[in-house]
Amino acid sequence: MGHEFGNLIWIKHIISYSLSPFQQRAFPNYFLKGISNMTRWMQDSILCVTSPLLPFIGFYLLYNWGTQEFENSKKKSPDAFEKDKSTTQRELQ
Repeated sequence: MGHEFGNLIWIKHIISYSLSPFQQRAFPNYFLKGISNMTRWMQDSILCVTSPLLPFIGFYLLYNWGTQEFENSKKKSPDAFEKDKSTTQRELQ
């Protein structure tokens, strides 16, 4: 076992390649291609993300509209009481 760690034994039919750490580039074209790829990916996946939410948004808008209409229907219409206002003003004079 006099070999260094990683080269303890030679195995047939296995080929390994390595690249020196000084020749590697950690983020090649990160700002050139990375941002454009991210925007393209977001545009492609926006429908997959938002399509399950559309029914919930629709039901929320329908519920909100129905609640507002119900609250407005409970209010009295001032047009229905115009005659009463005119008669009470005449009686006061």
